Amino acid sequence: MKLPLEIVFRNMDRSQTLEDMIREKADKLDRYFDRIMSCHVVVEADHRRHHKGNLYNARIDLTVPNRELAVSRDPGNQYAHEDPYVAVRDAFDAMGKQLQAYAAKQRGEVKYHETPPHGRIIELAPATGYGVILAADGREVSFTRNSVVDYDFDKLEGGESVRFVEVQGEEGPTASTVHVEGKQHAVG
Repeated sequence: MKLPLEIVFRNMDRSQTLEDMIREKADKLDRYFDRIMSCHVVVEADHRRHHKGNLYNARIDLTVPNRELAVSRDPGNQYAHEDPYVAVRDAFDAMGKQLQAYAAKQRGEVKYHETPPHGRIIELAPATGYGVILAADGREVSFTRNSVVDYDFDKLEGGESVRFVEVQGEEGPTASTVHVEGKQHAVG
């Protein structure tokens, strides 16, 4: 961290053990992203709940290049937060996840979801509940009546555009699910 860690205790006595835990957890944040500019941690006792003991709120404000990240572990009805160590642990766990996501985005690591294969129906045998898809890459993929999702197999027509999930069947490529493009929920 470029700037020193700031720790504030509100409505409670300062605890060296809790402060040491906070320092240790703050140092570990560097493993997710090594350009943290500042970290401000507030641990606060909520004195409004005397019937079950104090609940604790831990807030972390982190400054990184071009962004500020914040996490607050408000106790709500979580009686686990009757322990300030649990509130701090939960807040740092959440900040670690947020910081990992930020670091991945900075490195250009974005999750891409693979587009399911698509093709056109080239053969249908309604009596046997069988069909064949010509995939975009030129392969033929078979499917059955039970593979068709959100559409009535008996209403399918040759040439319809479909998306499918391919598995290796006993006789070659098979579609485990087939979605007719642009015609959802036409079952019945």
